[in-house]
Amino acid sequence: MIISRTPFRMSFFGGGTDYPVWFREHGGAVLATTIDKYCYISCRRLPPFFEHRSRIAYSRIELVKNNEEIEHPAVRGVLKYLNINDGLEIHLDGDLPARTGLGSSSSFTVGLLHTLYALQHIMPSKDQLAQAAIHVEQNVLGEAVGCQDQVLAAHGSLCKATFFQNGEIGHTPIIMQPDRLAAFQSYLQLYFTGFSRIASEVAREQIDRTSQRKAELFAMLEMVEEGITILTGGGDLAAFGTLLHEGWMLKRRLTSRITTPAIDEIYTAARAAGALGGKLLGAGGGGFMLLFAKPEDHERIRSALPGLLQVPFKFEGLGTQIVFYQEDHLMLDDVWAHNSADTASQLKAALLGKAA
Repeated sequence: MIISRTPFRMSFFGGGTDYPVWFREHGGAVLATTIDKYCYISCRRLPPFFEHRSRIAYSRIELVKNNEEIEHPAVRGVLKYLNINDGLEIHLDGDLPARTGLGSSSSFTVGLLHTLYALQHIMPSKDQLAQAAIHVEQNVLGEAVGCQDQVLAAHGSLCKATFFQNGEIGHTPIIMQPDRLAAFQSYLQLYFTGFSRIASEVAREQIDRTSQRKAELFAMLEMVEEGITILTGGGDLAAFGTLLHEGWMLKRRLTSRITTPAIDEIYTAARAAGALGGKLLGAGGGGFMLLFAKPEDHERIRSALPGLLQVPFKFEGLGTQIVFYQEDHLMLDDVWAHNSADTASQLKAALLGKAA
């Protein structure tokens, strides 16, 4: 049995410059962090006693006889990429809902890769996990996704992720004094808007309009370095909130699907109650909204957003981890190998009968 734990992320600046269609020509960068909200994936080899070969449990349960029958795209894609055809039982659990702007899909892909590598006694590097997840999502599954989510999920931490024109990716942690890091975190509030969406659908339109939004994307790219300068300097952290607001105003212009009237109402109410800035996390269209405000204004903002769920969080710096690893004491293939074909068939039939 293997269990992995992989964090979700929140991005501050540079989102949109992590798409290959952009950074292959201009280069890209993202300032982001992972938080202490995770997806957990457990996996074990499934004993060959059942009519189904594999069992995949998430918001639904799939019982399949071969990998081609698996409907969950990431599970099917990762198994294809790793060329794994053994019978497996895979369970997915998450601290927060999917399709809400926290990179949950890529966290799941990274976590599943990590888990299945461990099942094969392979210890991949963080870079290998990120690159494998990018390949699965972009090439195997053909999804319209960028590259920041996979890098953050694999590496973790408050960091700058850099996307070079030659396709290489860099990960640089942002070093801050503990008291300043704590102060920065104390300014942040995370609210669930109540809306979810399929990120790739929103991203597809943004990708298609990349050539028409160069001015906005170059400005958003410059904000990455501006944000790092504010965090690592000794000035007023309120400037980070102002920059977040400017970035959100730019992001709204990328496509018509970034925001909605309901989301605009939430943001306007938060600003009127004291928020210095904020943004909708992820591709847009719904999910979680991040707000930046002085701690003394947080209660007033909560009162201005009745009915919205606030989610407390802390930064995390570990990235994906294997949190439980236990070898099977006796592989069932060995059971069949140590018995005659007739005996093995009788044993299997008997066990199937008891299971029924």
